[in-house]
Amino acid sequence: MIEQLFIVPILLFSVIVHEYAHGWMALKLGDPTARDMGRLTFNPVPHIDLMGSILVPLFSLAVAGRVFIAWAKPVPVNQLNFAQMKRDDVLVSIAGPLSNIAVAFGCSVAVIFVGLCARSVEGTSAPLLDEALSFLLKMFYGGILLNIVLALFNLIPVPPLDGSHILASVLPEGLARAYSRLGFLGVFFVIALMRVSAFSEAFGSVIGWVFVPFKGLIEAFL
Repeated sequence: MIEQLFIVPILLFSVIVHEYAHGWMALKLGDPTARDMGRLTFNPVPHIDLMGSILVPLFSLAVAGRVFIAWAKPVPVNQLNFAQMKRDDVLVSIAGPLSNIAVAFGCSVAVIFVGLCARSVEGTSAPLLDEALSFLLKMFYGGILLNIVLALFNLIPVPPLDGSHILASVLPEGLARAYSRLGFLGVFFVIALMRVSAFSEAFGSVIGWVFVPFKGLIEAFL
């Protein structure tokens, strides 16, 4: 487990960016709720959820050696402030996964930079520097995959994930309301679904496809 703790800093940063993106997009579309409640900030304290941001990731690291799922406190959004409720709700929902793809790109750039730094000091007798650069490489490289997983996981159309808002926008009103009432129970359904080999293999394949351009970018410089 200790060997995998390099992913914790980038995990916390990624889930906070995800929620910030939701709040920022909501503000741009006319809803100041997240800003007024102090949630439009990169300060981790208002965003951290004890269960989703700390206990569940640490438990999955201890049991399986990697993080399967993590989340921050959802930012409050009042859809009544939107000019076009369905359209704007979809835009707010998409902002979170898109922010994770942006973080994945940033991690790729960081991998290139740290990798070039590591090459420049290769052969020098500086063990502490070597360890620091190795830690950063593992953290940022892991951050690419982590953010791809966060983006794709949140696009699964099951409440309360972001993809459910996209699906609800095309459902009839009554069915959309009934569908959204699944609430947090939907997460347990998705976790169970991940244990179905056909679904988990398909999900893994999509992750691999999305990872290809990031890997290509890194290989072009390193």
